[in-house]
Amino acid sequence: MANLHYGELGLELLERGYTAEETLQALIALDPDHEERQVGIVDASGNGVSYTGKNCFSYAGGLSGEHFACQGNILVGEETVTALKEVFLSSSGTLAERLVSALDAAQNAGGDKRGRQSAALLVVKEKGSYGGYNDRAIDLRVDDHPQPIKELQRLLQLHEMYFQKTKEEEKLPADHEYVERLQKALHKLGYYKGSMHGRFDEETKESYEQFCGVENFEERMIPGNWLDKNVLEFLEKKAAVE
Repeated sequence: MANLHYGELGLELLERGYTAEETLQALIALDPDHEERQVGIVDASGNGVSYTGKNCFSYAGGLSGEHFACQGNILVGEETVTALKEVFLSSSGTLAERLVSALDAAQNAGGDKRGRQSAALLVVKEKGSYGGYNDRAIDLRVDDHPQPIKELQRLLQLHEMYFQKTKEEEKLPADHEYVERLQKALHKLGYYKGSMHGRFDEETKESYEQFCGVENFEERMIPGNWLDKNVLEFLEKKAAVE
């Protein structure tokens, strides 16, 4: 019983300066079937509201507060929504990681009484897409899977691998040990033709850059004498199965 106008109209009202509560009341007033609906809104000031119409299928309910709104219906019980809230507020990491962690905790607390089938994650940031062409920083969905949230977690890890820049803790110095490992793996895959001398020379750098380009790891190419830990592990794993 979704009303898709809630999304677009709600965003328009927020852009005009309406608060989350004002936006919610406007949407309800415009919808004669609002008792069939469920919606959560967080405005730019961090005010959160959650609404559940009295005709939504039980268990249906939501919670809201500063910077969050969570809700669900046809759930095993209210423990699912409580877990959403508690884990989101207590977790660390990126917004995407916290959202998926909250979903996983909610599933473990009961989830949908009909079982499991789909999961999705959308994170919007101005010019947040690859190349900054649009605002969809992360847009992932699992439509039909026996463990959809676990699969969503796996897809998020892949997304971060391909589209996120290297974190400080993921940087490896291009010293003899790591470069020798790099050269051996690149040589096995046919990218590197030189000897295993362990120096990050131009031939080794070019081979590494070529590999990153083929595998779409350009975001993880670090200026200077640095390697990405995840790329090196990916490279060695790929070389091991060739």
